[in-house]
Amino acid sequence: MHPAVRRLTLFLTRHIDGVLLSAILLLMFTGLLVLLSASNGSFVRTSGQLGNMLVALGVMWLFANIPPHYLQRLAVPVFLLGCALLVGVALFGDIVNGARRWLHVGVTRIQPSELMKIAIPLMLAWYFNRNESSLKLRNFLVAALMLAVPAALIVRQPDLGTAILITASGGYLIFLAGLPWRVIIALTVAGLSSMPFLWSALHDYQRQRILTLIDPTADPLGTGYHTIQSTIAVGSGGVLGKGWMNGTQTHLDFIPERTTDFIFAVYAEEFGLLGNAILLVLLLFLIARAMVITANAPTLFARLLAGSITMTFFTYAFVNMGMVSGILPVVGVPLPLISYGGTSLVSICLGFGILMSINTHKKLVQT
Repeated sequence: MHPAVRRLTLFLTRHIDGVLLSAILLLMFTGLLVLLSASNGSFVRTSGQLGNMLVALGVMWLFANIPPHYLQRLAVPVFLLGCALLVGVALFGDIVNGARRWLHVGVTRIQPSELMKIAIPLMLAWYFNRNESSLKLRNFLVAALMLAVPAALIVRQPDLGTAILITASGGYLIFLAGLPWRVIIALTVAGLSSMPFLWSALHDYQRQRILTLIDPTADPLGTGYHTIQSTIAVGSGGVLGKGWMNGTQTHLDFIPERTTDFIFAVYAEEFGLLGNAILLVLLLFLIARAMVITANAPTLFARLLAGSITMTFFTYAFVNMGMVSGILPVVGVPLPLISYGGTSLVSICLGFGILMSINTHKKLVQT
């Protein structure tokens, strides 16, 4: 190999975790195959997603090369910027399909709630790391408040799916920071006791989604349509599936949102139980590798941040598959690295870039 090529290769790969990257690329390739079928062979749709993947991998490489202590310095300004943008959405945001989620910034339009998927774990990890030597119950209360404010602003948009993911990412981090079990039990009891009040606070469409989960056949052509059609597709795949590009539920247009939130129904119909098992193994392998990186992280900040990113990715996959399979209510959560879409793909790969940074910079921190 030419010395210049060798130097370039070392520069591009020195902070990349090969095991993690291999799992990510396999899942992305699977996503492209399923998307090609789900979009009825649309080259425009598939090439657009390929472009999204290249951008996401570029972002992942960039953050893999940023040492964790630099990320620690960015935690407070990024969090404050995200909260300010959420307030801007509440005051000046664009209303699309009845929801106010987008904000015009200069010549483009952004969705600030996506920024909070990284900003909240960064901020909470910074806060607990700063108070590591004297953690008390009030520290957990302050952390809960820092999580509750942006989550409430996102629920108000309304965007329940993103609010769930953000609350989960912060909740995982607070738990990993050492939240006492007596507090966890008390919060669980309080949460169950407040169910009637939470029910009354939900929007009508959110309550309808929960009722549809209990009995989707009550409105088979309305609110229950998504759940009924997706479960039919998953079940009709059988053991080996109907074959790539041969899914009848898919190509007869029965599956709604089949390139985004319900792409798992397309995959399950065409690749069957065996394909589902392979996909689960890939996802679990990626999560296991991320947990190894978390366990070996050299600082509290790095461990908490890595653990939150890993468990949030798990939540993405679990909620999407549960939603498509009819065991969870329908919420707007994509299947990570598989569903079509650029914003969520970039935020997920940004998180994996941070994991790679934590893994490859740990020797520098320790010495």
